[in-house]
Amino acid sequence: MSVVWASLGFGVITASILAIAAVGFTLQFGATNIFNLAYGDIMTLAAFVGYLVTEAHLGLWVALIAGGATGGVFSVLLNRFVYAPFIRRGTKLFGMIIVSIAVSLILSNGLQAIWGANFYSLNVSAGRTIKFGPFIFTTIQLLIIALAVGIMLAVHLMLRHTRLGRAMRATANNAALARNSGIRTDLVIDMVWLLSGILCGIGGVALVANITSFDFGTGGQFIVLILSAAVLGGVGEPYGAMIGALVIGLASEVSAAIISPEYKDLTAFMILVVVLLIRPQGILSEVAGQKEVVVA
Repeated sequence: MSVVWASLGFGVITASILAIAAVGFTLQFGATNIFNLAYGDIMTLAAFVGYLVTEAHLGLWVALIAGGATGGVFSVLLNRFVYAPFIRRGTKLFGMIIVSIAVSLILSNGLQAIWGANFYSLNVSAGRTIKFGPFIFTTIQLLIIALAVGIMLAVHLMLRHTRLGRAMRATANNAALARNSGIRTDLVIDMVWLLSGILCGIGGVALVANITSFDFGTGGQFIVLILSAAVLGGVGEPYGAMIGALVIGLASEVSAAIISPEYKDLTAFMILVVVLLIRPQGILSEVAGQKEVVVA
C-alpha cells in the first residue's frame, strides 16, 4: 500500500509538469491547428539552457526564466520562418504534421551533435524532504507543484478576463471571422506561439529538475505523455489539458509502481488509443473541428 501512496505522490508531480507542457501545446494547437510534434524537442532545448544557467550557479528560478524565454523566442521564430511559409504555399494539415516531424528530427539531431549522447543533471539541490501524510516531497517538487498551480490560474485569468484571452478564444473558434471583426489575428497568433513556447520551456526545465538526469532525447520521449493528456482533455481545450494531465500523470506513475517502470509510457499510449477509439474529441469538445491551419 505504501508503494501506491508513493506512486500517487510521484503522479502529482508528473501531472504538474505535464499540465504546464500540455496546456502550452493545446493553446497553440487551438489557435493555429498546427500539430507541433517538435514541442518535446523544444523542451529539451530549454532544458539545456537551464543546465547552462545552473552550471553558472544562478539558481533554479533563473533557469526556469531562461528556459521559458528560450522556448518562447524559438517557438515564435519557428512559426515565422518554418511553419508559416509552408502554410502560405498551401500545405494542409497532414503536410504540416510531416513538416513538424522533420523539425523535430533536425532539432533532436542538432542537440545530439552539440551535446553528444551524454547525460546531464541540473546543478541544483533537491532541498529538504517534507512529509504530508503518506506523501513525501522535496522542496523542488513542491516548487514545481506550486508553479503549475500558479500557471494554471494565470492561464485561466488570461483566457477569461483579458483582451488577449478573448482574442485568442475568438481566433481559435473562427480565425476568419475574428479577422473580419477587427482582431489582429497575426499579432494574436504570434502571442499564442510565444505563450506556448514559454510554457514549453518552463515545462522542460521543470521536467529535468525533477529527474536524475537527461539527454538530447528526454523531451522527445515526454511528448507521448503530452499528446495523451492533450487528446484526453480535447485537443485545443486548455481546461481539458489540465484534466488530462492529472489523469495521465497519476495513471502512468501508478502503473509504473504496480507493474513496472517500463509500462509508464505504455500506459499513457494505451489511454491515448482508447480515447481515440471511444471518444476522439476528448473529455471536452475539440475546438479545432474541421478548421484548416491558420497563419499570421
